[in-house]
Amino acid sequence: MEQRLFNNQQILDWLQYFAQNTDVDLEKVKLLDITGRNKNLIPTIESNQLVLVFTDDNRPDIFYKMWDVGLGECEVWYNEGSDPSGPIKHDKLKDMINRGINASAGMLIYNPNARTTYKIGMDNSNFDRGSSNYVGSEVRAVILNKLHVGLQDTVCIVNAETVAVETGLIASEGTVIAVEYDRRNREAMEGDIQRFGLNNVNIIDHVDDQTMSAQPVPSLAFLVASASLEQELECLLRINPAIEFVIYTLDFGVMAKLPDLLDRLGVKDVEVVQITVSRLTAKNLFQSEPAPWIISGKALGPGA
Repeated sequence: MEQRLFNNQQILDWLQYFAQNTDVDLEKVKLLDITGRNKNLIPTIESNQLVLVFTDDNRPDIFYKMWDVGLGECEVWYNEGSDPSGPIKHDKLKDMINRGINASAGMLIYNPNARTTYKIGMDNSNFDRGSSNYVGSEVRAVILNKLHVGLQDTVCIVNAETVAVETGLIASEGTVIAVEYDRRNREAMEGDIQRFGLNNVNIIDHVDDQTMSAQPVPSLAFLVASASLEQELECLLRINPAIEFVIYTLDFGVMAKLPDLLDRLGVKDVEVVQITVSRLTAKNLFQSEPAPWIISGKALGPGA
């Protein structure tokens, strides 16, 4: 079993401490342990009104980072020690930005402005601009629908920064392996990771056995088709022979060849869809955006 800084009894003790010293409804509390893990603190607080956070020491800027993304009006209940005992303190987060955490402890954070639902397909204005134009939010929403990302999934995203960011928000207890070949796209990704408070996105610069060996094994992969697509597919299949793929392309020739390529690689149940989005302009005319093909399939693994 995984070794944790906070065991079940300690978690229960902290819950009881806050229940006795505050009037919060514990039924609505989200538990989040960020000790030694790639859990996303800021997105969790943004989407839950009450979060009981378990944290380790050496986090000198934890409150500043939350304030910097607009969480200054949150209320924080905490104490001065590592144990759930003694006087409880209650402050606005905006008044705590010069404080850090130098001991493992629990703290209760109330966000009066929490949004309780996540809207798939964020507008492109939310993202840093990399080296290329991003797909529209409607197309990204379909891509994420095809991926069926779960809370704890490990997902490899190749050459698709905005998809990687949204996947990181959805798989908040999992890992996103973001492959960005272009330096500008990697820099944009780093900016978005900081902006959205993502701790579960690992950026690498290419796909091969060596770079992927340091990453957790992905169960899902999204790839923007490129000249290295076949090599990327083969590498991912070596890592996980039962991986599921979703592939994006605007090239008809690539789309036409993909079903045969995937069949040769052992990827079955291949589905091809084309997405067309048209927008009404100021002249009351519909303007069509590029219409990509989305190809999906699942590798059956050895012996299937």
